[in-house]
Amino acid sequence: MFDYSLAHWATFISAAALLSLSPGPDMAFMVAQSAKNGQRAGLVAMLGVWTGAVVHVVFAAAGLSAILATSATAFSVVKWAGAAYLIWLGIKAFRAADSADNTLIRVNRVSHARLFRQGVLVATLNPKDAIFFLAFLPQFVVPGAGSFTAQLFLHGMLVIVVAAFIEPPIVLLGARLNRYLSGRSRLTVWFDRCLGTLFIALGVRLAFTENE
Repeated sequence: MFDYSLAHWATFISAAALLSLSPGPDMAFMVAQSAKNGQRAGLVAMLGVWTGAVVHVVFAAAGLSAILATSATAFSVVKWAGAAYLIWLGIKAFRAADSADNTLIRVNRVSHARLFRQGVLVATLNPKDAIFFLAFLPQFVVPGAGSFTAQLFLHGMLVIVVAAFIEPPIVLLGARLNRYLSGRSRLTVWFDRCLGTLFIALGVRLAFTENE
């Protein structure tokens, strides 16, 4: 069971690494929280995103992601919910920039539990992630290496394991930006505005995404 060749693992790990490095709402959220609220906040946000990825892996293994791929209604519901959530995060960032004390989304005002939940939602409410896992994971299913569901689940979880080697250093780099911004109120305001623009742009892009 789970008997794969070296070429299989080399191809899979390379693809999973590229997936982790690709820009998108998940990466933007993790790095933004690290840069805005510090290293611990970024790591908590990252754990939330990984938890959302686990949800997609379970759905893909169970075949539920196929519903998103084939049902225009289901895809639209998740898509608009995700777009609305990203735009809401962007609006929050703009409100923080406009506030005099700039405390609306500071780590001392936003609990780690809330950051974790936000990370879960950012990842879970992205229908493209669900469809990606549904299209990506079956390519690495090998006849005779185990049940189809078990192989999907194994490779899906290994995608997250690969991310565990790639994403933490990126989050830590974001924390260095946090130290740079500390005490520089004008830069912090502009960072909030850039962050708000980024999340709103990602939300709008998701809203116009078609179910291909």
